[in-house]
Amino acid sequence: MTTTWAERRKARIDDLSAGRSLSSEAFRRLRRDPVAIAGAVIVGLFVVVAALAPLIAPHGPAEAFPQLQENLRPGSIPGPQDGFPLGSDQLGRDFFSRLILAAQQTLLVGVLATLIGLAAGIVIGALAGAFGGWVDTLLMRITDVLLAIPSLLLAISVAALAASPSQTTVIIAVAIVGVPIFARLLRGSMLAQRESDHVVAATALGVKRSAVVLRHMLPNAIGPVIVQATLTLATSILDAAALSFLGLGDADPGRAEWGLMLAQAQTYLDVRPALAFFPAAAIIVVALGFTLLGESLREALDPKGRR
Repeated sequence: MTTTWAERRKARIDDLSAGRSLSSEAFRRLRRDPVAIAGAVIVGLFVVVAALAPLIAPHGPAEAFPQLQENLRPGSIPGPQDGFPLGSDQLGRDFFSRLILAAQQTLLVGVLATLIGLAAGIVIGALAGAFGGWVDTLLMRITDVLLAIPSLLLAISVAALAASPSQTTVIIAVAIVGVPIFARLLRGSMLAQRESDHVVAATALGVKRSAVVLRHMLPNAIGPVIVQATLTLATSILDAAALSFLGLGDADPGRAEWGLMLAQAQTYLDVRPALAFFPAAAIIVVALGFTLLGESLREALDPKGRR
């Protein structure tokens, strides 16, 4: 029997009245979105490889092998062979092991930089959105200055101030790039929440401002910021790789990191292009995965897109 329009409408009304939350609706839409699935698969594989890198990689990142070194020539670098699926790098080390172990360093830098930037941005955005007035004006003008500087240029400027490049300086430099983005986004969401009915009611009932901000405004305004964090992870990975490529990253040549591997391979592009191709491809694919997942998550959580 064919379902009538009235029956379909009634079923939809019953579904809405059942109280399906925005999060459950968003998860349902993500499961049906091929772009979100592709992004989730890429991110999932990257996280698994990074977490299990010491178990997957057959050799250490700084371990050189005589059987590879004896075949190194000014115009020749050994390719794939038994025990070394991707061959040697320019110093006779296992290129496959370094590529796998570099995923762990990339994930560490990206996640820590994003979390630090997220935490600082939430504090600044919450203060600006909660208090307004001169506090909002001061914090937002500082934020505007940071946003006016291109992200990579800002990261380079911060990293260049360090006395000696290290992984810590890269994390701090990349984190500072994300702070104004999170702060501006949360501040806008907080201002929108300030005029909502539940905040006005709580204020009229004499609830303290701190309680209104922490219990009513911030939890409802944090959603877009968390989604932005997923997109910022992709930018953090790209910025960290760029800093290492420019020589502003960890100076330890034995540490495996995709940006540093890409920089070290520039001299040997004519001899063995694979030394540059694989790190570059890994950076692009991982950044693409986080971008696809973040964009899909933003669309899924958009109330205007609910069907």
